[in-house]
Amino acid sequence: MGKLDWNRRTCARRGHTTYAPSEPELRARLHATTGVGEAWRCLRCGDFTLGEPHGGGPAANAPLVVRGKALRDLLVLRILAVERGLRGVLGILIAWAVWKFSNSQDALHQLFDQNLTVFKPVADHFHWDLEHASVVDTIRKTFDYQHKTLVYVAAGVLAYSLIEAVEGVGLWLGRRWAEYLAVIATAAFLPLEGYELSEHASAVKIATTVVNVVAVLWILLSKRLFGLRGGVEAFEAERHSASLLEVEQAAEVAPVGA
Repeated sequence: MGKLDWNRRTCARRGHTTYAPSEPELRARLHATTGVGEAWRCLRCGDFTLGEPHGGGPAANAPLVVRGKALRDLLVLRILAVERGLRGVLGILIAWAVWKFSNSQDALHQLFDQNLTVFKPVADHFHWDLEHASVVDTIRKTFDYQHKTLVYVAAGVLAYSLIEAVEGVGLWLGRRWAEYLAVIATAAFLPLEGYELSEHASAVKIATTVVNVVAVLWILLSKRLFGLRGGVEAFEAERHSASLLEVEQAAEVAPVGA
């Protein structure tokens, strides 16, 4: 099986991106005349495509099309964005549920005790002390929480969930500030996740922690955050070095035999 061409795969799904630079020599390198009309070279996959260019003007004003390694990186970021977005939505729903619960504690407490008696005959039949079961005790403890405490919990969960949602949107759009936010927000909770693992380890908790650690390291190194691997200057240079238009410009001015 050949190596997957992400550039052509993306163009097949989203269409080509063409541009007609005003510089004559560069324009000639990206343009071709065929028997069925003119064709322009796609800035993403490099193939010639029939039809008018999508834009034109000075080469400096051409769009910086994501291609190559940057395109694969964007796919990984969008997978993380979906995960962060789902966590944000789930957290908002949990915050709403806690807030609703804080306003109906007494009524829910009475309803819980009333319905608990329905299961008591079954529990007695199996010699299960329903009144002192750990699950029942945990639920009853939540009824003892003060209204103010539950409101604070709901507000905290809501704030964190909104951060997750904003982070997800930013990662989906490929914004650099979202990459910083993802690293800081995820790394801040790693000590808590480590503590939870030391108290009670499970396959889900271990997998979640590993994914978060790998995500932090990958974003830090691949996006060159906080000055790593040359910082933002090296990151932008890498992006521009992959630009087809800039490669063609470099080839145009390169001395013969270089």
